[in-house]
Amino acid sequence: MATTLNDLIPIEKENIIMVKPSQPTPSPLLSLSTIDNDPNLELICQTIYVYKSNETKLDPTSIIKQGLEKSLVEFYPLAGRLKRYSEDNKLKVKCNGEGVPFLSATTTCTLSSLNYFYDVSVDIAKKFVLQFESQSEDGIHPLMFQVTRFSCGGFTVGMGLSHSICDGFGASQFFRGVAELAAGKLELSVKPVWERERLLANPNEEPLHFPYSKDSLACSPHLPCNDLLHASFDVKADSIQKLKLELSSDTIKLGSDTITTLEALGGFVWRARIRALEMNSDGKVQFSLAIGMRNLLDPALNKGYYGNAFIGSHVFMDGKELCEGPLSRVAWLIKESKRRAMRKEYLGPYLGMMERFNQENKKVEASGAATVLTDWRHMGLSGVDFGWNNSVNVVPVPWRMFGHVDLVVFMPPFGLDPAMKGGVRVLVCLPRVAMAKFKEEMATLSTVV
Repeated sequence: MATTLNDLIPIEKENIIMVKPSQPTPSPLLSLSTIDNDPNLELICQTIYVYKSNETKLDPTSIIKQGLEKSLVEFYPLAGRLKRYSEDNKLKVKCNGEGVPFLSATTTCTLSSLNYFYDVSVDIAKKFVLQFESQSEDGIHPLMFQVTRFSCGGFTVGMGLSHSICDGFGASQFFRGVAELAAGKLELSVKPVWERERLLANPNEEPLHFPYSKDSLACSPHLPCNDLLHASFDVKADSIQKLKLELSSDTIKLGSDTITTLEALGGFVWRARIRALEMNSDGKVQFSLAIGMRNLLDPALNKGYYGNAFIGSHVFMDGKELCEGPLSRVAWLIKESKRRAMRKEYLGPYLGMMERFNQENKKVEASGAATVLTDWRHMGLSGVDFGWNNSVNVVPVPWRMFGHVDLVVFMPPFGLDPAMKGGVRVLVCLPRVAMAKFKEEMATLSTVV
């Protein structure tokens, strides 16, 4: 049997300990919002933060552990248990101060031998996040940590956090808080607030109208599939600028004076996915984008709100129109869908519909016809300093949301590649047989659209 790189990474793991808040904390049973209760979000999202060595001889594990203990005083719900209660089918957090599972590990590898986790395989990445089965009658632990020290003096922080409690901005707020207190600050720069009732809606009782029937969705001959590949694609700033310039003249005619990176590149990746999957051209395809709504409410959500605070904007097209029509129209439709989603009159009905879906326990079935884009570029995930300077890389470990294949993530560029400044890292998952075609589509970004 061939030896793989995964086999050559020895990791010595200590016993898992429970890190508790450094001071006594309240013990309520906390309810969550309509968005938090979405069954599609009921999973642990794992992320690896990569830090190079510095001249200090301090132990990052103990420093991060101390920062976590202090931060849990304010973020005390994360030290409890999360459970969906049968009597009302609602998620609640039991704040019992039980603590956070925490694993300290060491490896004889260097970070440079793994290229600082740039384009690392999923199997290797999983070795650096805590795989901890915590289900019990009280629910699950919503948070877990693994700190791994490398022989070069660098380290990684693997954080697993329940998407039912935090979205990307909330996760970034919490992780920054741990870093602030670990680095010596006496208090958090942003105080967390719960206030999940602000986003609690009554179910929409009106008949639901969908823009298409399930039978009209486009299908791929490559799905369903168990042979999936996860891959990342670097798109340089000059390629993005060229794409935007090529689309802008047509989008101006459609009434849009500017086109953003998200709209241009999002439309391009959407089209590339559908082409690679060889979806039938007469079927319907969908593009969905998570839109932050913290400032859409009146009054706006508190700056310290760390729950899920996003709504979806959606574009529907025929497969043929997407794959053969002008990309400028695709980008314009994405822009228009964002504008609609940010109108205040959109929010109430959207939350009401989501509450109804929650009550009916509706989950999104991955089909390939939907492309769900989440944008991590502006969440501040890479600018978190425990005293070792900012992380040089942030790596989301793929999670089974929308069956892997429907999810696309835009990430900040790899921090140690100066040529990628201003660029975007695109993370996708596709059947192996479709990935080659997707690579061909993405390669055209450096030439013409």
